[in-house]
Amino acid sequence: MQRKTLLATAFAAGLMGLGAAHAQYTAIVQVAPPAPRYEVVPQEVRPGHVWAPGHYEWRGNEYVWVEGHWLTARNGYEYREPRWVQRGNGEWVMIGGNWERGRHHGDRYGENGPRGDRDGDGVQNRFDRFPNNPRRS
Repeated sequence: MQRKTLLATAFAAGLMGLGAAHAQYTAIVQVAPPAPRYEVVPQEVRPGHVWAPGHYEWRGNEYVWVEGHWLTARNGYEYREPRWVQRGNGEWVMIGGNWERGRHHGDRYGENGPRGDRDGDGVQNRFDRFPNNPRRS
């Protein structure tokens, strides 16, 4: 009986770890982020990798700088770098920091759907106050 309990506990812990590996960072805060730090982007190209630039994350009631780093590229996907966007109600939300299917694969919701990006500025329509402005970045 004790062996079954131990096995069930190990299995549950493994499932929790698996879920954590695929979790996306999410934060909604009232305080504006500081100006981004200047970061030297490596000049060498690393085949099969994508540079993820440094950014601020909200941790423990303050902004913490996360250094830029290389990520292993995912075939058919584009990396969306994390950035802070202010909502109409004054809240700040971090978007990006994830992988999305490349434009040539199509968007399940279409460019006009909630996850689409009508103006191509990298901000999903649902977070973009001006989703039809192609000159805004």
